[in-house]
Amino acid sequence: MDQRFQLLPDQASTFAPRVDLLYLFLWSVTAFFTLLIFLLIVYLGLRYRRRSATEVPTPMHGGTALEIAWTVIPLIIVMVIFFWGAKIYFTFYSPPADAIEIHVIGKQWMWKIQHPEGRREINELHVPVGKAVKLVLSSQDVIHSFYVPAFRVKQDAVPGRYTVMWFKATRVGEYHLFCAEYCGTEHSRMVGKVIVMEPDAYQAWLVGSPADQSPVVAGEKLFKTLGCVACHAVQAPTMAGLYMSQQKFTDGSTVVADDNYLRESILDSTAKIVEGYQPVMPSYRNQISEEQVMQLVSYIKSLKNPPREGGSTQFPAAPAPSQR
Repeated sequence: MDQRFQLLPDQASTFAPRVDLLYLFLWSVTAFFTLLIFLLIVYLGLRYRRRSATEVPTPMHGGTALEIAWTVIPLIIVMVIFFWGAKIYFTFYSPPADAIEIHVIGKQWMWKIQHPEGRREINELHVPVGKAVKLVLSSQDVIHSFYVPAFRVKQDAVPGRYTVMWFKATRVGEYHLFCAEYCGTEHSRMVGKVIVMEPDAYQAWLVGSPADQSPVVAGEKLFKTLGCVACHAVQAPTMAGLYMSQQKFTDGSTVVADDNYLRESILDSTAKIVEGYQPVMPSYRNQISEEQVMQLVSYIKSLKNPPREGGSTQFPAAPAPSQR
């Protein structure tokens, strides 16, 4: 047999064994009941076949035990599958707090990636082994889907919002990266690779060549260039401590200020008006790029200092890469 033949891709993340075990269970249940039903059809067809033209079968009126059995047994199996799958699902959507946050932008037809230190990549993603990595995905044009078969992880990159996925690689090596959502004529060429490295080798790679400005530093400059600080230090809701805080709006509703809320507030400022303020902020839709939105969001997320007395906010300089 060809040694290269594999029923499943390599298992190279903490998710892979768990997903494969559930898949094996589903496959086993399917195979068992398919074989059982086939054998019962054959057996009953032979056992109760009509042996003569005058033979009349005896009427059957069912059985309570049989009715209970074929109701309860499938119910138990379905509930096992549901809770097993739900546990994996919620783990997939709950990245650890200490995960490395990397920004990924899907574009026809490439993946644009930037590390928190500023290092950029196209269609390649370098990550350290044994460390949780959180990807913040967005799209510049149409729906894409970031898919790494060896990690058993896949997440859509959707225009107009952020989506999140995470993984922890367990094996050093190179693994295929695909776009799993048809996104245009060159969809089949939207491929790349994930390169898993030892932690020391990953750090050496990060500093091995000059990096661009980090998203936080670039966002700080853009925040000042666009004149945001003129209002958001005194006249408008302050940015320091805003991320993941509870915001109350003029219509009485509330929301947690997560990545998608910050994005919406930048691109469509009048969509939700914070209580106590007027809808005077300009919207920046079609004025700044997807990458610039990501930089502004990164900078706002970095502002941790509480507001000063009197309502103004301290806007600290973004920390150097060695301090983050």
